[in-house]
Amino acid sequence: MSRSSLGRNAPRPVRRPVAIILAVLASASLLVGAACAAVPASFAAPPAYATGVDPEAWALVPAGEYLAGQFNERARTDRDFEIMVTPVTNAQYARYLNEALAAGKVRVDGGRVLGHYPGDPFAGKKHEKPIKAGAWPFYVFSDPAARITFDGKAFTVKSGYEDHPVTMVTWFGARAFAESHGWRLPTEAEWEKAARGVDGRPFPWGDAIGPGNANYYHSRDPFETPGRMGDTTPVGLYGGKSYGSFKTVDSKSPYGLYDMAGNVDEWTADVYAGTHQRYLRGGNKGDYPPDLRSWARSSAPPDFAGPSAGFRCARDPVR
Repeated sequence: MSRSSLGRNAPRPVRRPVAIILAVLASASLLVGAACAAVPASFAAPPAYATGVDPEAWALVPAGEYLAGQFNERARTDRDFEIMVTPVTNAQYARYLNEALAAGKVRVDGGRVLGHYPGDPFAGKKHEKPIKAGAWPFYVFSDPAARITFDGKAFTVKSGYEDHPVTMVTWFGARAFAESHGWRLPTEAEWEKAARGVDGRPFPWGDAIGPGNANYYHSRDPFETPGRMGDTTPVGLYGGKSYGSFKTVDSKSPYGLYDMAGNVDEWTADVYAGTHQRYLRGGNKGDYPPDLRSWARSSAPPDFAGPSAGFRCARDPVR
């Protein structure tokens, strides 16, 4: 994944206004290798903390102008939309996998879950890799970083990780989850507006970042392993509560969203002509603080699955 901090030595991010599309590409084989090399050691079971933030909750983001990108260029979203208050959790995704498997909509192939994707509509544009209709990976449960296991019959979340954001999910798998509920992935423009509001702030909560705001590289949260490698944190952890000696700051976005910076990068919906890459926003548990600014983005092929890539969903407002 280009820039994504699957390790601190990963490439640095692409940072620019959303309207400018650059193809910063890496081969899929190198990406997978980087992901596997950077899998952190984990607790036998992580600390159990109740954040009080509901992963089933949604927030309304109204249509209108906002300031986009590093240079605060004027942009707008043309319609109201709702977006999940937190990233999709392991518990939510495991439930989807079990339902999709029972319905025959996905199948298990080795250590992966495969499902159908109708293909990219490139309309004759030149691109690096065709994404054709067929079976594509949705989830990789054989990777050591996966928090969802499969026993041959059902998918189960590893103990203590139920309310952590799902990882090891591809863009195909994120899209399929959303569509199974009648939802969708947010566009890059929707995601950025939901993250930073309309006043041009660099982070969802304001102008500066500290360990109490987000899960990033060496932020010293209770879920860092003894070797100081990062792990995911429960969704909504940074809501102003204290967990032992670790005190968080209420770090929601202007629309009440949590984890819009750090923890996991989040897949977005856009399919751009001329490239097969997909884009992720938000920064993750292995990034340095500046890379968590709301305009930063990273890219990866849609079949990429990594220990720092997750997603949240968007939908039209429920009337």
